[in-house]
Amino acid sequence: MFKSRLAATALLLAGLVCAGTMRTGASPQGGAAQGDTPAQGGATAQGGGAQGGGAQSGGATAQPPTFRGAIDFIRVDVFVSDRSGRPITDLEQADFEVIEDGKPQSVQQFRVIKIEGNTVPGDTYIRQIHSPLEEEEEARRDDVRLFAFFLDDYHVRDRNAIAVRAPLIKFIETQVRPTDMLAVMYPLTPVSDVLFTRDHEAVINAIQRFEGRKYNYTPRNEVERQQVDRNSTDTVEKLRNQVVYTAIESLTLHLGALRDSRKSVIFVSEGFTVLLPPQMRRQFAEGIQPLNSGAGANPNVEAQLENTAQMDLDNRMRDVYKSANRNNTAFYPLDPRGLAVFEFDLSDGSTGGVIDQGTDARSLRSTQETLRNLALETGGRAIINRNTLTDGLAEMMRDSSFYYLLGYTSQAPADGKFHEIKVRVKRSGVDVRSRRGFWAYTDADIKRLNAPKAPEMPKPVQQALATLSTPLQAARFVRTWVGTERGENGKTRVTLIWEPLPVVQGVRREQAGRVSLLAVDSSGSLVFRGRSPDAAAGPTAPATTPASAPQRFVFEAPPGKLEMRMQVDAAGGGRLDDETRILDIPDLTGAQARLSTPRVFRSRNAREFQSVVSDPDAVPVASREFSRVERLLIRFDAYVPGSEKAAPVAVLLSPGGQKVADLTVAPATAGGTHQIDFALNARAAGEYVVEITLKDGTGTEAKEWIAIRVGA
Repeated sequence: MFKSRLAATALLLAGLVCAGTMRTGASPQGGAAQGDTPAQGGATAQGGGAQGGGAQSGGATAQPPTFRGAIDFIRVDVFVSDRSGRPITDLEQADFEVIEDGKPQSVQQFRVIKIEGNTVPGDTYIRQIHSPLEEEEEARRDDVRLFAFFLDDYHVRDRNAIAVRAPLIKFIETQVRPTDMLAVMYPLTPVSDVLFTRDHEAVINAIQRFEGRKYNYTPRNEVERQQVDRNSTDTVEKLRNQVVYTAIESLTLHLGALRDSRKSVIFVSEGFTVLLPPQMRRQFAEGIQPLNSGAGANPNVEAQLENTAQMDLDNRMRDVYKSANRNNTAFYPLDPRGLAVFEFDLSDGSTGGVIDQGTDARSLRSTQETLRNLALETGGRAIINRNTLTDGLAEMMRDSSFYYLLGYTSQAPADGKFHEIKVRVKRSGVDVRSRRGFWAYTDADIKRLNAPKAPEMPKPVQQALATLSTPLQAARFVRTWVGTERGENGKTRVTLIWEPLPVVQGVRREQAGRVSLLAVDSSGSLVFRGRSPDAAAGPTAPATTPASAPQRFVFEAPPGKLEMRMQVDAAGGGRLDDETRILDIPDLTGAQARLSTPRVFRSRNAREFQSVVSDPDAVPVASREFSRVERLLIRFDAYVPGSEKAAPVAVLLSPGGQKVADLTVAPATAGGTHQIDFALNARAAGEYVVEITLKDGTGTEAKEWIAIRVGA
C-alpha cells in the first residue's frame, strides 16, 4: 500500500514535468529518437554533423566528413588540454586511439569543433526565438551553443540559492556570446515550457528569482499539498528525488530532439539526499509514521536502510546517465555551497536531537558523490568544493567551445549493456577527457528505431501548433498576438494585442500594468510609438493597476520588414521585460486572393456572444486556450480581385493535419468580411487547427491557420 501511494504521488508530480514531451519523441529531421549511436537512416545521425560553430576539420581530413547513420556507429567528444587546462588545438586523427571494452577500434571519422558564439562579420542580426520551430532551426546552426540552467530548488537551501545568483549572472554577462541559446528549468517545469532563447536578460531575470527549498516542505501547489499531507518527510524526500530524476531525463530527451551535437546542462544542486537522518524524519497531517523515526535507531538497521536507499538512487540515476549519453548531453553539476563543510544546520535535527558529526560528514560526502557521478557519467565536470564557482563555469565554456569529435563502428552486441570507452592521445603531458562509455541498444530498441515513421505533420500545422507552446517562465509577463489586414494607401494595418499571463500558483511574479511599443521600418524610420493603457510619457509616469483585459495597439505600416520593440512595465511601476521582433508585413493590395490574419473572440454565454458579434471594435484575445463551455467567433477579411465574390472555406484539423470537421463560414455581422461561429462543447479536449482557404478565379490560393487548445 505504501509503495503504491509513493509511486502514484511520484507519477503525479512527474506528470507536471513531462507534459508536452511528445514533441521531443523524434529528431527534428524526422529520424528516430536519439541514441548513443546515430539513428539509422539519419543524414548526420547522432551528432554526425557535429554542429559546432565554425566547425572545422583538423589534420588529414581537409573536408568535413558526413557522419555515418548506422545503428552501431559511436561518436565521442574528446577534450585534450595541457597541465594548465589550456586546450591542445593541433592534434590530428592519427594522434588518437579509441579502445572499447579493452579492444582497439579504428577511428573512421574525425573532426575539430570550434565555436566562438559570435556573429559572422557583416551580419549584425541575431534572430530571436519565439516558438519551438524557431528554437529547432536555430539550435541546428553551426555557430550555436546550448546551455540549460536546471535550478534544483528541491535540493538547494534558500540562502545558497540567493548566493549562487551572482556567479550565474556574471557567467551570462561575461562568458555567454550573442548566438548562444539559454533556457531555465525547475523540477516542476513542464518540458513543453522549456524554450531556448537569446534573450539573455530574460534568463538573468529568471535566475534572480531562484529560491531554494531544501528541507522546506511548505507546499506551493495542490499536488505538493497532497504530497505533504499524505507522507512523512523521508518519503517526501524520495518523491522529490524522483521528480528531479524525471525532469532531467525529460530535459535530455528535449535537448536530443533539438540537435545531435553537444549540449550542456548547468545543474545547480547540493546533491540528492539518499536518506534523511532519524532526527529529521517527521510525520505529516495524516499521521503516517516516518521510516524508522527514532533518533536512537539501531545502527545496523540504519546501515541497511542507507544501503537500500543508495541502491535505489544508483539504479534510477543509471537511466539518467543512459539518456544523457544517448542524447549527447553533458551535465555540469554546480554546488552553490562552494567549499562545503556541513550538510545539516543545527536546527535541522532540533525536534529529534542533534545530528552527530559522523552522520553529517557521511551525508555531505554522499550528496557530493551524486554530483560527481552525474558529471563523470555524462562527460561534464563537477563544480563542487570551489571558492570561485565562475572558474568552473569558465571551464564548461571552454569544453563547449573546442573539442575533437571521433567516430567509429562499434563491435558490441545488441545486449543493452554498458560498454566502456577509453580514449588515448599519443602525446605526453596532456589530460584527456571523454565519456566513459555507452549503453548498447537491444534488439527491441533496434526494431523500434527502424520501424516505419508516422507521416510528418504538415509544416503549416506545425507552425500553428507551435504558438501554443509559449513558455510561462518567470521572466515573461504578457501573452501577445500580432495580426495584419488591408490598410489605406497601399499600407497594411497592424494590430498587436497583449494580455497579462495568468497567475501560476507557486510562482511569484509581478503583474504587468502597461506595455510600450516602438515600431520602425527597414529604413529606420519611425512607424509607431505608443503605450497601452495610455499614460503620461516619461520615467515618472504614474503607475497603473494590473491589466485585466486584452489591450490593443493599431497602426499602419508599409509592407516589408518591421522592427517592433516592446517594453513591459509593472503595475506598480518599473520595467519588467522587453523584447524586439522582426516581422514581415505582407502586401495585401495585390490582385490575388489574400486573407487577413484571423481574429479570435471568446464568449461564455449567449449575451457575451451577441455583444461581440455586433461590436466592430471588439478586442480579440491573444490566448489560444479555451474551455469546452466557451463559444468562439473567428473574424477575418477575404480579398479577391475586381468584382469577384470571395468564397472562403474552413475546416477543423487534428494535430496530425487530418480533417476533423467542416466549419461554416458566413458573412460577418460587423468587423470583417467573414466570420466563423465555433462552439467548443461538441469537441473533445485537445489541440486543433482551424484552416481557412480562399481561392480566386485564377486558381491562386491563400491560407491561414489558427491553433487552439480546448480544455475540460
